[in-house]
Amino acid sequence: MAQGMTQERKSAVVLIAEDDWEMRRLLCDELYDLGVTIREAADGDEALRSVLDARPSLILTDLRMPAGGVDYIARLRTFAPGVPLVLITSFGDHQTKADALALGVEAYFDKPVRISELKEAVRRLLAPASDGEID
Repeated sequence: MAQGMTQERKSAVVLIAEDDWEMRRLLCDELYDLGVTIREAADGDEALRSVLDARPSLILTDLRMPAGGVDYIARLRTFAPGVPLVLITSFGDHQTKADALALGVEAYFDKPVRISELKEAVRRLLAPASDGEID
């Protein structure tokens, strides 16, 4: 490659929507290690705007945050049909999980999240779109 040129790596885009800054940093750092491009949102409204601006390959979102909740998941499904959704929450119960899965959430995790399990779910959900490029 010629000096001064950079090689762009085509990578999946993961939107991380989490209102807790420390948790969002952790998730961003851990998923960045998979070789994906990260976009961040601090609440549900920001996440929906991000989905409209640039369709992500996968959405990882907290359930309970400003402008969040099950209705928010339904809106994400409307604005991003076919985009895999991974849901994390500290306040889940059987009904919440059932509602989320009925809306098409592909993976559901209670906090505290086991990072290894979360990364495996992200790899699995991105694999069909990445042609094996996910680390």
